[in-house]
Amino acid sequence: PSLVRSTSITSAKIQVNGIYLHYQQTGEGSHAVLLLPGMLGSGQTDFGPQLKSMNKQLFTIVAWDPRGYGQSIPPSRDFPPDFFERDAKDAVDLMQALKFQKFSLLGWSDGGITALIAAAKYPTLVHKLVVWGANASVTQEDVRIYNGIRDVSKWSEKVKKPLEEMYGHEYFAKTCEAWVDGISYFAEKSDGNICQQLLPDIKCPTFIIHGEKDPLVPQAHAEYIHKHIKGSRLLLMPEGKHNLHLRFAEDFNREVEDFL
Repeated sequence: PSLVRSTSITSAKIQVNGIYLHYQQTGEGSHAVLLLPGMLGSGQTDFGPQLKSMNKQLFTIVAWDPRGYGQSIPPSRDFPPDFFERDAKDAVDLMQALKFQKFSLLGWSDGGITALIAAAKYPTLVHKLVVWGANASVTQEDVRIYNGIRDVSKWSEKVKKPLEEMYGHEYFAKTCEAWVDGISYFAEKSDGNICQQLLPDIKCPTFIIHGEKDPLVPQAHAEYIHKHIKGSRLLLMPEGKHNLHLRFAEDFNREVEDFL
């Protein structure tokens, strides 16, 4: 029975901050790890290879669906100016509700931004931090890139299909447009700041991974985060794109487990 238990994935909902958040959980290790998905993402769509293959003896792995994403609907997703802070609080409160005293954060893309904010604001709770495809500010160049993905009908079939299946076309298309508007809002601030001022507050061991072929997040973002988090480590993956943890899952999982 122990073998079965260690490989199965539990799927459940728990009430946090007045809403029901969906999460998946697997493994029975003493080191708890939260996986934070990207825009429109969920545990199911964003972290298959991690839920399946990360070491279940060493880690207890939780992947969450932020409010308005995946199966954490209702509510519908919206993007107020503080949506990253809201996600960071939800994420930390979810782990507390699941009775994890201390945990590590693995954040991809928007989930990486959320993880940076959480690590800075809740330093006593976060053990270690891994982020990839994340940025601490939004430049005009970034806004151009985001507008290039605003219309989901132009996305590749492979990326689009699982999201359309999860959300239905209308919610998927509408939420993507709302995201572009929400993230572009940061570019209107003087320095395009999302969470730059918080980076020096991050005291836990931090590992930043960046795909050198990432079409969505220019490398300067990863370098900035690395420079402003004292003692952090940066790994560049020459062939990596934005979804390097899926495309190069084995390398990614190994690097992350070694770091944790």
